[in-house]
Amino acid sequence: MSITILGIESSCDDTSAAIIQDGYLLSNVIANQNVHKAYGGVVPELASRAHQQNIIPVVDMAIKQAGINKNEINAVAFTRGPGLLGSLLVGTSFSKSFALALNIPLVEVNHLQAHMLVHFIKEKNAERLIPEFPFICLLVSGGHTQLVKINNYLEMEIIGQTIDDAAGEAFDKCAKVIGLPYPGGPLIDKNAQEGNKYAFTFSKPRIKEFDYSFSGLKTSFLYFIRDNHKVNPNFINENMNDLCASIQNTIVDILMDKLIAVSKKTGIKNIAIAGGVSANSGLRNAILDEAKTNQWTTFIPEFKFTTDNAAMIAITGYYKYLNNDFASQDIAPLARFKY
Repeated sequence: MSITILGIESSCDDTSAAIIQDGYLLSNVIANQNVHKAYGGVVPELASRAHQQNIIPVVDMAIKQAGINKNEINAVAFTRGPGLLGSLLVGTSFSKSFALALNIPLVEVNHLQAHMLVHFIKEKNAERLIPEFPFICLLVSGGHTQLVKINNYLEMEIIGQTIDDAAGEAFDKCAKVIGLPYPGGPLIDKNAQEGNKYAFTFSKPRIKEFDYSFSGLKTSFLYFIRDNHKVNPNFINENMNDLCASIQNTIVDILMDKLIAVSKKTGIKNIAIAGGVSANSGLRNAILDEAKTNQWTTFIPEFKFTTDNAAMIAITGYYKYLNNDFASQDIAPLARFKY
């Protein structure tokens, strides 16, 4: 008998629903919210209102695209946290109601764990290399930066993490400093393709062990731009591509230095990346280059699985379902949710 999981993701500004059946992805529908671009970042109240508008049609479309009947669904997996509380509340409330109406189990999912389990999503007529345990995953997003040892589907150990800002936030804030619209990370990556990554150098933080820090880099970049702008008002426009390439190269170097150190200390050569910043071309190329040097086996997610999506929630829910790890109807979302 097949096991069919409905996944619901609503941690930030994307409303998503997906169907996973026996580990295979049948559908993955995402509704984006463009309203935030005008404000230079996600506005929590607007995000939660948009989730309320989107969640029913998104779930309906996911079920139809999967070609199943809702009565075939065995459980509802939903993002409990971390994320924006108002957004999480919409997804949690819908999931509880849906599960109660069909008398099926609820499965709570940690958003960060789900990002790392995208590597286990299978698709029919598509071969994909699946990581062997244990492996190291560099989780890089707008809100989080972590180095994690994955021992099995549900056992993960944080080896290092940012002590302040995330790498994705550093990309977006630096982009804002040089006048790029939100979200700026992808635009930095795009402009960097035409720039010289060695044109400018920026100081790298000295943090003990395997933790990260990006707040100082953001500040130094701001002062660098301010000082050069005083001398030459056209400095940014004249050096846009080189600035993007240089700051991207610095952030990627910071990420890679710790990843290489963790691999050497643990002896683990199965290396994965996940999260929104895993779509960055500089990071992807650095991972592949390092793989040749250190004989790594690397796992890089498809672009469609790098951003927030319900497929990652559904696959995590699938493995928790197999482990009989269910949630009660009185469960509440958590803005901060450790694993």
